[in-house]
Amino acid sequence: MSSLKQDAIRSFRRRWQLYLLILIPLAYFVVFKYVPMVNAVIAFKDYSVIDGIWGSPWVGLKHFLAFFDNPVFWTLVRNTFLLSAYFLIASFPIPIILALALNEVRQGLFKRTVQMVTYAPYFISTVVIVSMTILILSPSIGLVNDAIGLFGISSIDFLGDPDYFRHIYVWSDIWQTAGYSAVVYMAALSGIDPGLYEAARVDGANRLQKIIHVDLPGIMPTAAIVLILGVGNIMAIGFEKAFLLQNPLNLSQSEIIATYVYKTGLLNADFSQATAVGLFNSVVNLGLLVAVNFVAKRVSGSGLW
Repeated sequence: MSSLKQDAIRSFRRRWQLYLLILIPLAYFVVFKYVPMVNAVIAFKDYSVIDGIWGSPWVGLKHFLAFFDNPVFWTLVRNTFLLSAYFLIASFPIPIILALALNEVRQGLFKRTVQMVTYAPYFISTVVIVSMTILILSPSIGLVNDAIGLFGISSIDFLGDPDYFRHIYVWSDIWQTAGYSAVVYMAALSGIDPGLYEAARVDGANRLQKIIHVDLPGIMPTAAIVLILGVGNIMAIGFEKAFLLQNPLNLSQSEIIATYVYKTGLLNADFSQATAVGLFNSVVNLGLLVAVNFVAKRVSGSGLW
């Protein structure tokens, strides 16, 4: 034990600058992530602002059972799961395809231009993206309806039809994030041993064969990690875009757990119920993350831990 302690002291003295650098992100996670977790106890209490968190009466699983008995429970779970699964399935392969295609481009100017065009939307705020989407899909002044009107098709209220909501949400998000996500795979591709490409060239492999037998196996560990994290967050679809695209006409498919928590907790001031719903959502995500990591470790040998 003393030997381990001496090694730790020696390591700290030798690399104290790195330990000091870690303190800021560590403090961030402690203050903004771990400390607030203590307040999740209000999910098991009838929280009162006057009595405070620890003075409010304990009610056990009352708020969880009330949520499970709520007629909207299955609707919220279904909408959240379908929207997240749709986004995960649609968005997972596109950055990989984009990265593989860019990796094959030899013309530097064209490659940099494509990277800039696909990467830039990531820096546009969600509010601006939603505003652009609403204007483009507007039934009266939208470019899409103007375009389909040239073929004699009457205008469509895309945001007023619940059946279009998931498609609008997912594909606008893919347009915004695909270029940024491809950077991770570009970095993984740059780390592949050049000798493998030389060996494939000697064996007479064409470009497609090199992609299949060299590039894809090289980025598979990275893809596995991204997939695990994506499945682990499958019930934690973003609140901002769903809420901003939401209206009374598409509510049957746009109402998800995140928007329900916002309305219950902040608009209706039912903090205990909102915390219970959010905690339920987090537990489901944790279970999915552990399960998918276990399967990925067994199948590919790569995982988060």
